[in-house]
Amino acid sequence: MMPAPIIIIGSGFAAYQLVKTLRRTDSQLSIQVFTSDEGNEYNKPDLSHAFSKQQSVEALIQLPAAEFAKRYQLELFANTKVENVDTAKQTITANGLLYPYSKLVFATGASTFVPAVKGNNATSIITLNSLVEYRQAQASINVSSSVLIMGGGLIGVELAMDLRTNGKEVTIVEPNSRLLANVAPDFVALRLEQQLHEAGITLALYDSVMSLNTTEGEATTVTSKQGKTFKVDTVISAAGLRANSLLATQTGIAVNRGIVVNKQLATSAKNVYAIGDCAEIDGKVMAYLQPIILSANVLAKQLLDQPAQLALTPMMVKVKTPAYPIQVGGSFDADSTWKVGFEKQGLVAEAYNAQHQMTGFVVTDQQLNQAFPLLRKISGQ
Repeated sequence: MMPAPIIIIGSGFAAYQLVKTLRRTDSQLSIQVFTSDEGNEYNKPDLSHAFSKQQSVEALIQLPAAEFAKRYQLELFANTKVENVDTAKQTITANGLLYPYSKLVFATGASTFVPAVKGNNATSIITLNSLVEYRQAQASINVSSSVLIMGGGLIGVELAMDLRTNGKEVTIVEPNSRLLANVAPDFVALRLEQQLHEAGITLALYDSVMSLNTTEGEATTVTSKQGKTFKVDTVISAAGLRANSLLATQTGIAVNRGIVVNKQLATSAKNVYAIGDCAEIDGKVMAYLQPIILSANVLAKQLLDQPAQLALTPMMVKVKTPAYPIQVGGSFDADSTWKVGFEKQGLVAEAYNAQHQMTGFVVTDQQLNQAFPLLRKISGQ
C-alpha cells in the first residue's frame, strides 16, 4: 500500500519554496497542496510596485497554477478550504471529503491587519496582501485620484511611493511618531520622511484612522484621532500582518503570535509542521523571504526523514523606495548605541550592544554597496 502523501495547506512563497526544495531531492514523493485561492505562483513583493508599472494580474503571475502543479508533480486542490484537521487520525477534511496525510505542513501565510474603524463606509478598506486581493482592488485603485494608507511601515511606505509615482494624491496615517518604526532608527526615518514630503506625499504621524463616512456620489471622508479630516477615493490598510493560525488553533496546536514551531519547524502535534508567515520561531513571526528559504531547506530534510535544524543568520531587509533606498541588516533595539557616518551620498550606521559588539546596521542611498561587507562583519565571517 502506498504511503499517504505529504499535504501542504497554502500556496504562497513558503509553500512553493518547500515544494521546489523537496523536488530537488525526491521526484517521486507524493505531494498534495490545498489552497483557498487560485494557486498561481507569483512574487508577493511585486504587489507594492505594480501600480506605477501598470501591471495586470496576468503580468504578475510567474507560473499559472496548473503549470506549477505539472512541473513539480503535485496534486493541487485550488479554491479549496481545509475545514478540519484530525492529528490523531492524520487526516484533513476539505469540501466534506477526508484526505489522509503522512506529514502535514501549515503554510497558511498571514493576512493584513485592518484596525477597527467606525462610520458608514468602514467596510470599504482595501488590503493588498495577495494576488487575489490585488485582482479585486486594481480597477477601483486605478480610477482613484486620492488614496489614504493606514500604516507607515515597510509595505505602507513602498505602496505610497508606488501610488504617488502613478500620479495619485497619497496620505499616510501612522500611529507611531516615525515611519518604519519597527524597521529603522529615527535618524533614518527622518530623512525618508523628507523624501516623501518632497514627493508630495502627506504624512499624518502619531495619528490613526477613527472613521470612514461617505455620502452618495462623493469621496470618503476619513476622520483621524487627532481630529484631522481627509477626503479620499480609496483607503488601503498596510497596518501589519497577522498570522493565519485559526485552523491550527481549532486543531489544538500551540499558537502564540503564530503557530509555534521548534528548530525543526515541528509544531506541538506529531507529524505536523509550519513554515512562512504563519510560523512563530523563537517568539518571532518573520515575514521575510530569507528566513523562509532557510526554513524550506530544513523542513524539506525533516519531511524526507533527514536530520536538520534551523540556524537563522543575521537578516537583511531592503526598503524599496526609489528616491531614498534603505537597507537594514542584523538587529538593534532602543538600547543600541549607534556609530553614524552622514555623507552626501547617504549614511552608514552601525549598531552596537552593551558589550560593544556590532549587531546591526543601516545603509542608505548610494551607500547600499556597503550592506554585504557589513552583513559579513556581524555574521563573523
